[in-house]
Amino acid sequence: MTDALHRPPVVSRISDLIGYTPLFELARSDNGARLLLKLEMYNPTGSAKIRMARQMVLDAEERGELGPGGHIIESTSGNTGLGLAVVAAERGYRFTAVVDNHAAADKLRGMKAMGTDLVYVAEDGGEELNTAAREELAEEMARGRENTVFTEQHNNPGNAVGYHAVGREIAQALDNRVDVLIGAVGTGGGLCGTARELKKTVPGLAVIGVEPKGSIAFGPPAHDYYQSGTGTPEGATIGLLVDYDLIDEGVKVGDVEAFATARVVARRTGLLIGGSAGGVVHEALTRLGQLPPDAVMVAFVNDGGEKYLDAVFNDDWMNARSLIDGAVEAGIDETLTKLRRN
Repeated sequence: MTDALHRPPVVSRISDLIGYTPLFELARSDNGARLLLKLEMYNPTGSAKIRMARQMVLDAEERGELGPGGHIIESTSGNTGLGLAVVAAERGYRFTAVVDNHAAADKLRGMKAMGTDLVYVAEDGGEELNTAAREELAEEMARGRENTVFTEQHNNPGNAVGYHAVGREIAQALDNRVDVLIGAVGTGGGLCGTARELKKTVPGLAVIGVEPKGSIAFGPPAHDYYQSGTGTPEGATIGLLVDYDLIDEGVKVGDVEAFATARVVARRTGLLIGGSAGGVVHEALTRLGQLPPDAVMVAFVNDGGEKYLDAVFNDDWMNARSLIDGAVEAGIDETLTKLRRN
């Protein structure tokens, strides 16, 4: 495996292109505090989750659970599945993704294009998030089968380990001058894995976790939400990788605010970010003016917005679900305009 900090100029596997993603300064406050976005969409598959997908497969190989011609099974809302599809294709494994229709359609199409077998936990076409049912089915499909592994991303230590490189990349790029790390909390691997490694060289780092309103990792109430690939819906178990000892504060951002932020960022900067990343950036923007002079906040942006052109960036889809609020978008636009002038 190639260390992302020392990538050669020519590679022979797509997974060797993972990492060393850029930092983008989105905003700066009057006192010089900066908001930097760690743009994980510059990984293969356009998502951070290919980092942990590769690590989970490597770990399974090392344990002897997966050999030539093996079969990988995972429950996924899309980005983890895309990462596993790449790794399976290049290493000669069969991959089955247990999915629901809550996932963005382009993610499902992408997995299928790479040879993934898609198994829907519900065939009725509804948009409900069925995380618990997906995981039960994936575990059942793998049980007792030789050379078959259920990677179980929510409880797989390799998930968090796969993100340690993100912490090293941030530390190297900023010479350890980081005050706040803020990111979405789904499995917990991305934020907590990054934070654990970054805290080795930045012990005073503050870590802020963001989940959708309706998710339960930071408490009730539970209800449906449209942010994809993040949070813990009612009925699902909070994963072992959500390390509350590492997270200094957990907050919730609603779909309207998250999606409005993604849409405004696209219009103001030309940068397409995913819906859950919009939630992270929304929270980061509200906090930027409260930071000390010259502080640095890094927001973990899990994926880009290209997979959500039929959803977050589609007015018809948004209006059908009452997710567009012109006043909210105008407020975010005003905030971002001011902060980008500084």
